[in-house]
Order: sequence, then C-alpha cells, then structure tokens
Amino acid sequence: MAQLRQDYQKFVDRDTEVVAVGPEDSRTFGQYWREEQIPFVGLPDPDHTVAELYSQEVNPLKLGRMPAQMVIDKKGKIRYAHYGRSMSDIPPNEEILALLDELNRGEG
Repeated sequence: MAQLRQDYQKFVDRDTEVVAVGPEDSRTFGQYWREEQIPFVGLPDPDHTVAELYSQEVNPLKLGRMPAQMVIDKKGKIRYAHYGRSMSDIPPNEEILALLDELNRGEG
C-alpha cells in the first residue's frame, strides 16, 4: 500500500485511478484509510466477493489474501494481471507505470 501511495501522483498523471480492495469490514478499512492518509479509493470486501470475481487467491495459511494487481482499461477489459505467490510478491510501480505508458500510446 505504501508503494502505491508513494507514486499515486504518477498514476494520476497517466489518467489512472488506483483502487485497493481489502478483506476488512467497512469500519476497519475506513479507519486505516484515514489514519494512513491513503489518497486513493479503498473498497472493503470482507465476504471476498470482489476477490472471487477476479480470482484472487485467499489462503489462510499465508495470512489471507495473496496480492493481486490488475490494470483494467476504461472499457472494463483486464489489460494486465499479476497474482502474487507471497505477501511480498508485488510488481514494482515502475513496471505498472511503463505498461500504462504503453496503453496510453495505444501500443497495448
């Protein structure tokens, strides 16, 4: 989350909205968002409805949800998906930003 917060303006500059989906309930999620001053949208998903929709792995033995990052274009098409195998398996922002640059140039 800190990685996305740090580069949030770079995503905005590319006409991109960041949405983080998490397993917490609305109250817990909202409190964390306020305390950490997260600048992007947070969507609580305690019943894993969104996680299931996008095939995000939920593994209680690995502390819950495995990381998943997706780029969804304005037409709703998934243009990139990364499903992490551990809590630290998250692509660097530079990789996602480069992909956005390609998509914005019409190359993707």
